[in-house]
Amino acid sequence: MSRIAIIGAGAAGCFAAANITGRHELRVFEKSNRPLSKVKVSGGGRCNVTQACFDVDTLLAQYPRGRALLKRSLHRFGPQKTIEWFEQRAVPLKAEADGRVFPKSNQSQSIIDCILSSMQLHHAQIEYSKALSALQRQGSGWQLQFSDGTGWAADRVLLACGGIQKAGQAAWLEALGHHLEPPAPSLFTFNLPGNPITQLMGLSVPEVRLKLAGIKGQQVGPLLITHWGLSGPCVLRTSAWAARALQEQAYQAVVIINWLHDQKEDALRELFVQLRTTKGKHFLKEKNPFGLPRRLWEFFLLRAGLSEACRWADLASGPQQQLLSSLLDDHYEMRGKTTFKEEFVTCGGVRLSEIDPHRMESRMIPGLFFAGEMMDVDGVTGGYNFQHAWSSGWIAAQALSEL
Repeated sequence: MSRIAIIGAGAAGCFAAANITGRHELRVFEKSNRPLSKVKVSGGGRCNVTQACFDVDTLLAQYPRGRALLKRSLHRFGPQKTIEWFEQRAVPLKAEADGRVFPKSNQSQSIIDCILSSMQLHHAQIEYSKALSALQRQGSGWQLQFSDGTGWAADRVLLACGGIQKAGQAAWLEALGHHLEPPAPSLFTFNLPGNPITQLMGLSVPEVRLKLAGIKGQQVGPLLITHWGLSGPCVLRTSAWAARALQEQAYQAVVIINWLHDQKEDALRELFVQLRTTKGKHFLKEKNPFGLPRRLWEFFLLRAGLSEACRWADLASGPQQQLLSSLLDDHYEMRGKTTFKEEFVTCGGVRLSEIDPHRMESRMIPGLFFAGEMMDVDGVTGGYNFQHAWSSGWIAAQALSEL
């Protein structure tokens, strides 16, 4: 009977353990005392299992890094197979309007219980408070050492330790000859310390266009104003795509927002002319023609120096230009970041050229496998990172089942 060690009781490690078949002694070693902790908090405690997108090319566009490996893994085990896997185990799922998939129970515990039950069926044991400190070749197998002084011998090892958050964290892996892409936070919100817009905390806008000065790319989507700055899907997607550039800039950047997302300046100027003519007697404060939240519109009016008594017919060219800038080309100084809830995601990890995507096995060291965020793969928010965990964990499990 072969001995298989899985390092990490997160989504990828546990899902692999739930899918390894055959006669094996299967141990999962977890450094904390809680399995599937990210699954527990994901989606506000509901668990955003995956995304209801079944075209691989469309899916790939949501991953800033790792698409060469994902192109193979998502074809083998994509969102449709993920949904089928859980539903075959009596956990029905539902897709919401934005494509995010959740258990119908709206409880992440449904997902956790399902995976842990499947692990038990395959006789997988979880050992807690086991932080890996060393991994060494021992003949054709492996010797694992843990920080509590204990060890375990294994024939095969699957590393599913989660994201590498700082340089040197996996020195034992580099000592084996693997190369790690440097880590960087990937999903975070933007801090705007002292900016007056933070007084509008809790306010959201359904669709804005956002970019960072000097950094390629822009995102369109919902934005949320918080007491520390800016959040929401649009900001989180921007943070993922600009993760390395923002790290290099010490999270100092100029955020540029078009609050009307698809509106152009010439068309907006023409609209202002029409409003002065057709709505001239109306107070600007009372007539917001853009569908923006009332408090945000009043914020822009105040910034432009327009009083509550100002009517559209009285709008002068100077304040109008200020309004144009606020609506279409609004600038904010980003000074730092904040982790997005408890769902910390990093880019960086094991170099993908060193991993066989058909088995998730090391090309350099036979018998060593990888799954999940341990690899240099990360996606935007919306279930994409969990999908990578399920895909890579399932593929590694198929390879390990053959042994």
